[in-house]
Amino acid sequence: MAGQIGVTPRSTEQITVTVHVADQLLRAGVISHLGRAGLRVLESPGRATGSGPDLSDTVAVVVSDRLDELTQAELRRLVRGGRRPVVFVAAQLREPELVKVLECGVQSIVWRHQATPERLAQAVRTAARGDGDLPPDLLSQLLSVVGRAQRTGSPAGPALYLAPREVSVLRLVADGLETRQIAEQLAYSERTVKNVLHGIMSRMQLTNRAHAVAYALREGYL
Repeated sequence: MAGQIGVTPRSTEQITVTVHVADQLLRAGVISHLGRAGLRVLESPGRATGSGPDLSDTVAVVVSDRLDELTQAELRRLVRGGRRPVVFVAAQLREPELVKVLECGVQSIVWRHQATPERLAQAVRTAARGDGDLPPDLLSQLLSVVGRAQRTGSPAGPALYLAPREVSVLRLVADGLETRQIAEQLAYSERTVKNVLHGIMSRMQLTNRAHAVAYALREGYL
């Protein structure tokens, strides 16, 4: 099962998707995949600016073979400018690139060779409801990166305090549980879980759940 990450809750009804890829033939293929899965694709998304259409309720799908500077800038623009979830479809990601993608605020990552219509639709719907996911191998890679950082010299104590309830929620996030499953485990409402995570990320200036888990690991909470 993919590891679950994400941030802001939003409705999964009437999901609209924008597709961002330089190769027009590949773009047509991605649009076809999403259409076959029953998702509505906005053909001309434009840029997320004040003068353009309101794209705050859309999910952006970005496809790139590798994370170059242009792709990284596009990911940041879509997440921060449009304040919306992003699904990144990549052919490959090295460890430093994975960290950069997550720091951009990307909701979900899908390997290009696994990007079937069903897999893409799953990632889009997961992102739209405020969660996200990483392929298992990437989640393992992320935890390895943080583990090495700890072994080579992490801070002596937490830079910012995490309450026991926050640690409990983050521990379950690290185990790959979704919001609903975390709520059931801790006997909280889903709104409480989302509020706890939002509070952590706002206070620590973190971009998403994976970033929050990495912070908690680095600071010795998990």
